[in-house]
Amino acid sequence: MTVRSSGRNRSRFRIRRTLAGLGAGALAATLSMLTLAPGVSTASSHREAPLIAGDPRADNTDVYAFTSPDRPDTVTLVASWIPFEEPNGGPNFYAFADDARYNIKIDNDGDGRPDVTYTWTFTNHVRDAANQFLYNTGVVTTLNDPDLNFSQTYDLTVTDSHKNVQTLLHNAPAAPSRVGPASMPDYASLFNEAIRPIPGGQTFAGQSDDPFFADLRVFDLLYGGDLSERGLDTLGGYNVNTVAIQVPKQVLALKGNASRNPVVGIWSTTDRRGADVTRDGRPGKDSWRQVSRLGNPLVNEVVVPLRYKDAFNTLSPDQDRTVQPVVDKVLDPILPKLIQQIYGIPAPATPRNDLFEIYLTGICAACGPIAADLNAHRLNADARLNRIVPAEELRLNMSVPPTAVPNRLGVLAGDLAGFPNGRRLADDVIDISLQAVEGAAQTGVLVPALADGDKVDTNDNGFGASFPYVPLPNTNP
Repeated sequence: MTVRSSGRNRSRFRIRRTLAGLGAGALAATLSMLTLAPGVSTASSHREAPLIAGDPRADNTDVYAFTSPDRPDTVTLVASWIPFEEPNGGPNFYAFADDARYNIKIDNDGDGRPDVTYTWTFTNHVRDAANQFLYNTGVVTTLNDPDLNFSQTYDLTVTDSHKNVQTLLHNAPAAPSRVGPASMPDYASLFNEAIRPIPGGQTFAGQSDDPFFADLRVFDLLYGGDLSERGLDTLGGYNVNTVAIQVPKQVLALKGNASRNPVVGIWSTTDRRGADVTRDGRPGKDSWRQVSRLGNPLVNEVVVPLRYKDAFNTLSPDQDRTVQPVVDKVLDPILPKLIQQIYGIPAPATPRNDLFEIYLTGICAACGPIAADLNAHRLNADARLNRIVPAEELRLNMSVPPTAVPNRLGVLAGDLAGFPNGRRLADDVIDISLQAVEGAAQTGVLVPALADGDKVDTNDNGFGASFPYVPLPNTNP
């Protein structure tokens, strides 16, 4: 597989801006007609949508998908929740919600709907609620240690496109929050004990260091017009709650054939129970509903307009193409104009068919102006082209082997195993996204003025060489 870049806008892919299904009015209406459940939230990523502050345990922070470097016949999927967990956040610390469903979804035929869904649901366990306030009452050495006063177990299920559900694990233990060196002197053993086998692979649930690294002061008017004001990892020292799963490639591939059909789309969601609002204002049916969603990083932060951020997180990817205000901001994004205003770097000409390709169709020579066959669903030999729709998903071509020495800039640097072909933990998505929004994916040339990006090039903690690859959570001695 080769990636060819061209500055010519060949526009092979004609964008059909239909308003079938949800339109702008219907989307806006969802802002006021979501649920009557307590603690409602419809937001994802690091606090980027207005309602997320009310429900951080439902807040998707990041999604990663990559061919496992030490087991290249498998794919590893990682998703995290609860941003900015301060290590000393006792006495309750950080738990997955026991009234939510945490999902990682896979679309293998390109119709924007999940064909494989992995779901984690958690149960709380308290040994002594009447006479203790502590998370642990002594030194914890194992996940079933009697000194661990609070713990969580989970069920893991997989659902196929026909709604058939299979239980992979029942009452599996999650790794606890890392209380500190006095309470958990060998936290690595607790972390490793939480890695559990499943058919053909393994899974993990628990706390980890936040693997996302970035100087988020970029949101302060792009460092206030002073590019010397960069280089602080805003997420450094903070933790998140993470689920990870490693499975054989054929489990995810269309028709179970990863050789003929290597491309899959991935996103994560959170579901909560909530009552519908009837036309007369009364509570309706109590049912599970999606309150958070995340595929590609930074889409909701810097692409979706503020008015639609919350509602965007309630949609399934197959609906994305029907939401004209969001499609418009992919084709004519806000960020390049802001960069031009503050730094004088000319915004690329619109419509941005290259961004439409990266975010909504995947990259292929027949899809748009980027002259490359990389990770579009139409590259699957058994795909039905008439059923493929533009949809915001993190797309991964599983046939691309792991890179021996990964480049943090991924595909832009010629490393085809990196973002936007899936996303590895070490991919520098802030720097990649800044370059892509300035047209580098189409021209094949990095923008020199933004070459240093946010000057945060690595995570504060190193990544592991084996599953689940995420670092141990931070602790303050």
